[in-house]
Amino acid sequence: MPIPPQISDATLRDSAHMAGVEFAPKDAAVIAGLLVRTGVALVEVGMISGPASKDEDLILATHEAIGPERSMSLVVVRDRRQVTAALDEALRLGVTHVMFSIPTSEQHAALKLGSPSAKYLHTVARAAIEAAKERGFHVTFSGEDGARTPSERLVPYVTAGFAAGADRFRLAETVAYLSPWQMEEKIAELTAIDGSEIEIHSHNMLGMAVANSLAAVRAGAAWISATVGGIGERGGNAPLAELLTSLRVVHDDTRFDLQHLTELSRVALAGAGLGEAFQSGPTTPHAFAYELPGQLSHPQAYETLPAELVGNARELRVRSRLTPALVGWALADEATDLDIDSFTSWLTARQEEHGSPLLDRDAVRKAAIEFRAV
Repeated sequence: MPIPPQISDATLRDSAHMAGVEFAPKDAAVIAGLLVRTGVALVEVGMISGPASKDEDLILATHEAIGPERSMSLVVVRDRRQVTAALDEALRLGVTHVMFSIPTSEQHAALKLGSPSAKYLHTVARAAIEAAKERGFHVTFSGEDGARTPSERLVPYVTAGFAAGADRFRLAETVAYLSPWQMEEKIAELTAIDGSEIEIHSHNMLGMAVANSLAAVRAGAAWISATVGGIGERGGNAPLAELLTSLRVVHDDTRFDLQHLTELSRVALAGAGLGEAFQSGPTTPHAFAYELPGQLSHPQAYETLPAELVGNARELRVRSRLTPALVGWALADEATDLDIDSFTSWLTARQEEHGSPLLDRDAVRKAAIEFRAV
């Protein structure tokens, strides 16, 4: 290995935003503690998009367990005003290290920033990075859907981000897209940028997340992002145990205490409500399950291959993060006679009363029948 990589773990962020998965603060504290004892350098926890973050309890529990200096929280980037509010919230929560989620591909930028323009992308990223550095944060900035972003668009963006003062860049293989040899080539273009520090965050829909992570390190990446058990959105992420054991076997890397890995998997899978048989990849019930309306409305922006191609299907899986848009998708043509906002409020209250059981499309439709009878 050119550089022995540091490991960041996104179980309490990416996995916590997997459809229907919500960790309790007590689980977060145990998971974070075990990760640090294993040798993970940074624990990514929670998502902050503005005031009153829904992940406040998760973030604070992790800070109490391992300290804010070993933690990092994702800050969503949409526009200058929204970023300012989110950074103020991060300061309130005691966050010291932020990771900006910034869509770099034309497709994702058009959906989330309202424009596919590379110039506008640079403007938004620069403003966010400078605002965070002014407030004293350590800043990782991402390339969401970076694996599909052409080099002529990605390299200038990364260069501009470091020029604005960012500390690290994360290439997010949001849509599993590259082979290991292609990943090595793409990462090499980024590590060639003066002063760059590069991280890889790979998803496992094609079963190559660990291989792609090792290929990234071969090309000079200094960080690998993983999750316990490979839990994560869509096909899952690079699984921590497989990654660390691969580093031990392939590269004789003995820096990590592997004895905690089985306990980590047990606690994380139980806390996620997934049992002990979670598997990653395109044929699992979780691979095409979503809890964000944009993912259900624009699946082509997130899926390596369509669900139907492998005989799978898209599904809604949500507990407490219910919105009218999700309800509208679940009901589709059955919503014509229903006040969606009133029904969503009623169903949210019922969810809270019953401890937020998992809702899928059929459960929402059944609840709508009950609501009409009330």
